[in-house]
Formats: sequence, C-alpha cells, structure tokens
Amino acid sequence: MTAESTFIEMMRSMARDPAARGLMDDTAVIELGNETLILTHDMMAEDVHWLPKADPADVAWKLVSVNLSDLAAKGARPLGVLLGFMLGESEWDRRFAGGLERALIHYAVPLLGGDTVSNKGDKRAVGLTAIGAATHRPVPARSGARAGDVLYVTGTLGDALAGFELAEAGLEVVDTLSAAYHRPVARLSDGQALAPFVTAMMDVSDGMLLDAERMAHASKVEIRIDIDAIPLSAAYCAMRGDSLDSRLQAASWGDDYELLFTAPADSALPVAATAIGRVNDGSGLALFEANAPIPLPPSLGYQHH
Repeated sequence: MTAESTFIEMMRSMARDPAARGLMDDTAVIELGNETLILTHDMMAEDVHWLPKADPADVAWKLVSVNLSDLAAKGARPLGVLLGFMLGESEWDRRFAGGLERALIHYAVPLLGGDTVSNKGDKRAVGLTAIGAATHRPVPARSGARAGDVLYVTGTLGDALAGFELAEAGLEVVDTLSAAYHRPVARLSDGQALAPFVTAMMDVSDGMLLDAERMAHASKVEIRIDIDAIPLSAAYCAMRGDSLDSRLQAASWGDDYELLFTAPADSALPVAATAIGRVNDGSGLALFEANAPIPLPPSLGYQHH
C-alpha cells in the first residue's frame, strides 16, 4: 500500500457521516433539505504538482480548475471557493493573485474566504476548497457502474503529459499541449449535462487507468478497457507517436481532467465522448489491445508515496 492509501484507511474509520461516502469518492455530498451541497478540497505542492520555474498565474489557474473538475464529476454548479495560501516572495504572490482572479472570472465563481500562513521552508503548497450545488439527484458517484455499462471518456488523453515534457525541457511554447498542462479547463457544463445519464462518473486526475481501477473497486465490478480506443489528439501523436507504449503512457500519466463515466449501452449521450471499454461482472481492471488481453503496466497512474 502507498502512504496515501494507508493514511486514507486511517481516516476512513473517522469518516462515518454518510456525506463522506466512505471516502470512496472525491467529494462530500451533504443533504440540506431540498438542497444538496457538494464539497471538495485539493492541495498542490511545488515539485509535485508544478515545476519551480512555473508561472504562479498558471499555478493559481490550475488550482481552481482541479477543484472545479471534482465538482464537474458530480454534475454540480459551483457556488464559491475558499483559499489556503502560503505567503512568500511578494512578486510570486502578486502573480498568483492575478492568475486566481482570472480563473475565478473565467468560471464565474466567487472567492468566499480562506486563510494564509507564512512559508518557513523552501517549497510552497496551496490548497482550495470548492463548494457546489447538485443539479441532479442522485449525485453521480464512483460506485454506480453496473455490468453491461459502457465506459466513456470525454476529450483526449495525454496532452498534459506532452505539455509537461515541453515545460520540463524549458520550451516556452504556446500551444494546446502546453495549455492542457498549465491551464486545464474543468468540464462543468458537460458534467451537468451528463449527470442524469451516467451510472458512475469521476474526473481523470491521477491517470485514466488508475482512476478506472478506483471506479471498478468502488463499484465492485470489472472494467475492461480497449487501449486502441483511447482518444489521442493529433498534437500528442505528432510529438509522441501512436504506439502501444505512447497510448499506455497517455492513459496512465494523469492531469487530463476529462470526465470518465459509465452509462447503459443504449444511452443517447448529450455530450461528445469516446467509448473505451465495458463493465463486466468481476473485479479490477482488464486491458485489451485488438481484442487480445495485455498485461497492465507497472504503474497505472500517479500515487502519493
């Protein structure tokens, strides 16, 4: 077990309120009369989620987007955010604030408050709590996938990986790959449109294969994925090729913030999405290429060690 999973297991015994969903989901779901609130909190840390030379405005944008992406996976409408910020060098703080404002304007989401703390070390960490309201009940969860469902993903996978490699190499390019890594966009409208149709839904943050395995575990089913059906962009293929290895890397690197969901096979979906697999009786994850089973890669995605 990783340090992350070990710690979550310790927390699970404390998270007994139904709103916590047994810590098997990315959000808390609180029923308040006729209203259902969705709450999520994500942190980002230097050298883990962003490179030290990253533009602070991009860090702020990404912090907002990754939290709102969790709300998107619940079909939620954002109500506001709370910021946890580590103070440091004033120019970094100023650029972060500017990026935060642009992100909040883009999503039309208000800043409601938060807290600051002085930075006594050499690395920064920031956190955000996002609050939303459900637009459909029941609120989608990871745990609803059923045998016979089709597995879908929106958009394309791997662009953020290619964008990261460009940034790590110090290439200051402005293109779709760099934007996918530095400034992902939460699929809020897609999540709201899909909520009435899906049986299970989550966002792709740590790697599609790892997130699909988590969905299979929460739903107590087997999820079969056809690796040759994984959607890749032309820009990704131009940079990294279209081989089995490049597809496995696109499916396991993460930072895509697309929506991964299951729906009955006869569903007429309201948004564009690619069918990449099926849900079967059983457990775990199965990977296929050209209808032949292939081994799972050593790493399915990013995990905190």
